[in-house]
Amino acid sequence: MRRYIDKFINYLKIEKNASNHTIINYTIDLKAFSLFLGRAGIDSVDHLVLRRFLADLRGKNYSKRTIARKLASLRSFFKFLYREGHIKSNPITAISSPKLDKKLPKFLDVGKVTKLILSPDVKKESGLRDRAILETLYSCGIRVSELVGLDIDDIDFISGVIKVLGKGRKERIVPIGDTAILSIRKYTEGRDARAKEKGPVFLNSRGSRLTDLSVRRVIDKYIHACSIEENISPHSLRHSFATHLLDRGADLRSVQELLGHMNLSTTQIYTHVTMERLKSVYDKAHPRA
Repeated sequence: MRRYIDKFINYLKIEKNASNHTIINYTIDLKAFSLFLGRAGIDSVDHLVLRRFLADLRGKNYSKRTIARKLASLRSFFKFLYREGHIKSNPITAISSPKLDKKLPKFLDVGKVTKLILSPDVKKESGLRDRAILETLYSCGIRVSELVGLDIDDIDFISGVIKVLGKGRKERIVPIGDTAILSIRKYTEGRDARAKEKGPVFLNSRGSRLTDLSVRRVIDKYIHACSIEENISPHSLRHSFATHLLDRGADLRSVQELLGHMNLSTTQIYTHVTMERLKSVYDKAHPRA
């Protein structure tokens, strides 16, 4: 089993150019399945074995969403094995994915976003950095992983666009607002000439590139400081970006491009959010609602 997992992971790295995050998740999921199989070989896996594995996950109180993700990992794995001729039939075709409840994204209204962005103390260097982080996330709607990967030369300060390396290592160009550009300039203006042209945009106290986890801790700190009570995460700035654009008339296809979604259906979840707000307005304003 280990040999097949290694082949599949190498395929993800070399041919699919998958992100580290994706590779880590696939590895975790497949190792869990291998542990469940024990000494049994891959040829012994049929739809009944897969059903027992899913039942085992449910018995461990995994959420539907987590089970669906693990099943998706197995689906990709067995599809690869079948295509490469390592197995004679694909047992997972007989397994359907669990139906997931549609989860509306959590977002902040404009006032709370503004409060959050203005919360860092810009008299300190760390505050200048944190303000620039918050401004950039909300201005561009990029993921935290995309933010930490930004280099200085990815930003076109004149044209007001940035080059982002997204999921699957696919590049896209995203507009960045003047306010975010100004925040980045203020944060980086103390660097030497060479550092102003190359290298990471956002640094830790040791002068190294910030990690995803560090940025999440920074944002969590300000969410707590602002006493924002909703179940808000760093990703909520991305949700807020998309929701506010749609609320102000942006078309769904443009928002899809800005977010870097492969499929329009992924972006359509935000129409549910805006529809809820439209219904709220309707209920308050219509005399016979």
